[in-house]
Amino acid sequence: MSLHTILGAGGMIANELVPVLLANKENIRIVARHPKHQLGLDAIAADLESYEQTLFAVKGSSVVYLLVGLDYDSKVWAEKWPKIMTNTINACKATGAKLIFFDNVYMYGKVEGYMTEETAFQPCSKKGLIRAAIAQQLLAEMASGSIEALIARSADFYGTKSIRTSFANTMIFSNLSKGKKAQWLVNEKVPHAFTYVPDAAKALYLLAKDDTAFGQSWHLPTQSNPLTGEAFVALAAKEMHQPYKLTVLSKFMIRLAGLFVKPIKESYEMMYQNDSDYLFDSSKFQQHFGMQPTSYEAGIAATAKHYL
Repeated sequence: MSLHTILGAGGMIANELVPVLLANKENIRIVARHPKHQLGLDAIAADLESYEQTLFAVKGSSVVYLLVGLDYDSKVWAEKWPKIMTNTINACKATGAKLIFFDNVYMYGKVEGYMTEETAFQPCSKKGLIRAAIAQQLLAEMASGSIEALIARSADFYGTKSIRTSFANTMIFSNLSKGKKAQWLVNEKVPHAFTYVPDAAKALYLLAKDDTAFGQSWHLPTQSNPLTGEAFVALAAKEMHQPYKLTVLSKFMIRLAGLFVKPIKESYEMMYQNDSDYLFDSSKFQQHFGMQPTSYEAGIAATAKHYL
């Protein structure tokens, strides 16, 4: 009997993945420092910075999903991510479990045109350097044949109300639900790709069930022609029955706010993702699995309903 183990339970992607696994009648183990017990799920408390605890959490697993979300702080990432990746790789190697690592696009740096699975790693931020290092570590293990693993990447994401740290959710949908102006980062005139989180969760399960998907990197299904900030906010305002009102936060405003709020300070180095086109190509996944991403119109409408 296969066992699907989620490292980083309670996070945004994990919360969407669990219902997908349940719907497909999979055995599920959720792992976190303080997992919330759910009916029918095996819950284990573990600190992934400890190899012994990671090994205990992984034992008996067929597939392990590394979905950990750390505090948005480059010092925390530099300290914890190398330990977590090393422990997870070694635990999966010791137990023979397959590994799926859910990654972002920070390691690509600033890209002209569409980001694809072939885009070179050219990080231009502290967080990007850290993500590049752990991705390269896993890719080296995959290339050596020591582990069956794959990397799944998404663009920025949006979706249900539980998506707490997405700037689309917090700055647009949440603000509009309170009668406030929507906010956008730096440049509302350029297209910016977003992955709809329910699509990402379904895609992770498809990857897990396809033996041929391992040993590769995959961009998760994302609508190919993204909206500009203006168009995204206009659609969200319409679906939430609110007037179109938008405040665009300049780099100067973000730097100023960062003097008082640590997460904003930490986000400043990533503003290169917002000042020009942010384009994400998932055609490899779509062609292989025949899964089309949710349109922005449908995704925005579904997200708005969670806030009404």
